[in-house]
Amino acid sequence: MKLVFCGTPQFAVPTLEKLTSAGHEIALVVTQPDRPQGRGLELAAPPVKQSALKYSLPITQPERIKNNAEFRERLEKIAADAIIVVGYGRIIPPWMLTLSRFGNINLHASLLPKYRGAAPIQWAIAEGETITGVTTMLLNEGLDTGDILLQKEMPIAPEDTAVRVALRLAAIGADLMVQTLDGLAAGTIVRRPQDDSRATLAPILQREDGLIDFSRLAEMILNRLRGFQPWPGAYTFLRGKKLAVLRAKASEESKASPGSIDVKGGRMLVGCGQDTALELMSVQLEGKKATPAAEFVRGYRITSGEELGQETSKEVS
Repeated sequence: MKLVFCGTPQFAVPTLEKLTSAGHEIALVVTQPDRPQGRGLELAAPPVKQSALKYSLPITQPERIKNNAEFRERLEKIAADAIIVVGYGRIIPPWMLTLSRFGNINLHASLLPKYRGAAPIQWAIAEGETITGVTTMLLNEGLDTGDILLQKEMPIAPEDTAVRVALRLAAIGADLMVQTLDGLAAGTIVRRPQDDSRATLAPILQREDGLIDFSRLAEMILNRLRGFQPWPGAYTFLRGKKLAVLRAKASEESKASPGSIDVKGGRMLVGCGQDTALELMSVQLEGKKATPAAEFVRGYRITSGEELGQETSKEVS
């Protein structure tokens, strides 16, 4: 098929490369403009652009697409069989939805209608799901509400983070997109409307989502720690400074009240909801390097009974 590919992040790269190797003609790659990154704020090309350059594919990086007459004219001239959308980061305008023979086909990192929205991988893990997957779907004007084409399930292991799951889903999704195009060409795919009554939302993450609520069960906190990687992570406050929790595990050795520190043999346990507890394994104090929790306890003279979670003006000393 002749395709237009719209995508930006690393998650989209395997699909672009798989479509290229499968023999499809990528007539145009549409990706976000280069953005300043890092401490030096130097312009960096998005991962999809870097991949497209390796394959010498034509690239465009419009700042906006909704009312972009030049961009619209270019797509109309291409007359693609399908427009592929994977993590592009822009709302597809109505005029694009009807532009190609097979429509706009999106790869979504969940088993729709569960986890519609911008952060499906993160919220699936944060909510304790043990199964996730990918869906190819036809875009419409709603938020991930279009008809389902194909789906593929994948287990979530207890130690999985959002970063690990994203890598696996990206690979599975790339294969599924190729299968979807093959099925559409052969006329073997039956579109399936979504059951809106079963829909859940996975909104874009905010910094505040990473703030640990120790009134939750320890297992729920661990799920959020795993899910909200690499950002916003999981954090709390100790003596007025932000304390990032990098690794932790559930513990049955403490019945401390939620948010209260319980130091046992140099280890740092924290009470959570319903008499559950976490043992903090690795932490990072604001402005400092990551530290094993046992070393942190010694270095900062952490004592049982201190409270986490309160942002105050008291300094860590």
